[in-house]
Amino acid sequence: MWLVNANVVDVLTGEKLRDRAVQIGPDGRIVEVASAPPVGAADAQVVDVAGRWLLPGLISCHTHLSVVFPFSDTDEREDPAVTAYRSATRAHQALQAGITTIRCVHEQNRADLSLRRAAARGWISAPRIRGAGRAISTVGGHGEGAATAYATGEEEFYRAAAAEIAAGADHVKIFINGGLAKAGEHYDSQEMADEEIRGVVRAARDSDKYVVAHSGESIAIRQALAQGVTSFEHAYRLDEETARRMVGPDIFLTPTLCVTRSESWMRANHFEEHSIQQALAAADDHLLSIQRAIRAGVTLVNGTDYPPGDLVDGVPAAVHEMLLMAEAGLTPLQALQSVSTQAARLLRIDDHVGQVRPGYVGDLIAVDGDPLDDLDALRHISLVVQAGSIIRGAA
Repeated sequence: MWLVNANVVDVLTGEKLRDRAVQIGPDGRIVEVASAPPVGAADAQVVDVAGRWLLPGLISCHTHLSVVFPFSDTDEREDPAVTAYRSATRAHQALQAGITTIRCVHEQNRADLSLRRAAARGWISAPRIRGAGRAISTVGGHGEGAATAYATGEEEFYRAAAAEIAAGADHVKIFINGGLAKAGEHYDSQEMADEEIRGVVRAARDSDKYVVAHSGESIAIRQALAQGVTSFEHAYRLDEETARRMVGPDIFLTPTLCVTRSESWMRANHFEEHSIQQALAAADDHLLSIQRAIRAGVTLVNGTDYPPGDLVDGVPAAVHEMLLMAEAGLTPLQALQSVSTQAARLLRIDDHVGQVRPGYVGDLIAVDGDPLDDLDALRHISLVVQAGSIIRGAA
């Protein structure tokens, strides 16, 4: 297949490649980015992009496909088939929205791992999935009531993490702080001891995996950094010293600004009032924290906490998050990298996903305008291609 009359954004360098043709081979990988199809390519499928801008498919790094709203409606004994149906619907919506890869960071009944197997067999239409299975929570902690795994002490946490990895998890999710969802809960409460975090990190490293930490504030983030955690979520209150400690090639922060800046979406999805008010009350600190992270040079990746294909203020949540990150101080190129090259590095797939270049998987989206000039171009994604197959739209 050839995509012709395209302007291509090199998200690694920011270079604009105008009037190009992109060839995707039968294996779904990009073969060539050329000035035009060669003579003799007339028999190939040709899609005229008509001057639109081609980008890599979006990568969302903090996803819950199985989540129930309001959170209090979660049934920890839910039939796994029901969980799978709900999750598959949201996965399909995400792919239609241009999100071609997702990282799940806790799914009830390990729905992410089931969907990944189903997608590999062609039974469902879904993004590429990197899954955690179930997150691991302390008893009475942030994850209680959300169908997580529970543990106490270093060895229990080690065994719980090893169980998720044995089930097929690509990474392990823990909660080192409280959150914003439950009445009376607060994100500055520390929930894991050093040795418990150490047990999870040890299990992850034994299988060449990494640990993802729900993290609300600086003390717990420094604690987790010292134990070897490399992927942090939220950072509602982050001080400058902790931000400086987070700077490094293998440490990532997923801001999830959506969580504290999407009141209309929360109300439309029947969030309980205490959850809404706690989220809104954290919004100013959250924004200032992410601005500190940007100034320090922390590597940021895109993640929504919400299903990434859900519409928030009229755009997919993953795009909404990108726009919020730009408002916080990312340049358009950095915002695009947060959902492509940097996200792919975090997921350890950057050798074949996250760029429009030969050898990479043909996951592509097309937008009308130049996103390096105006990120609002991402509000209208007109074409979605996954591994060389057109998912939605045509020029």
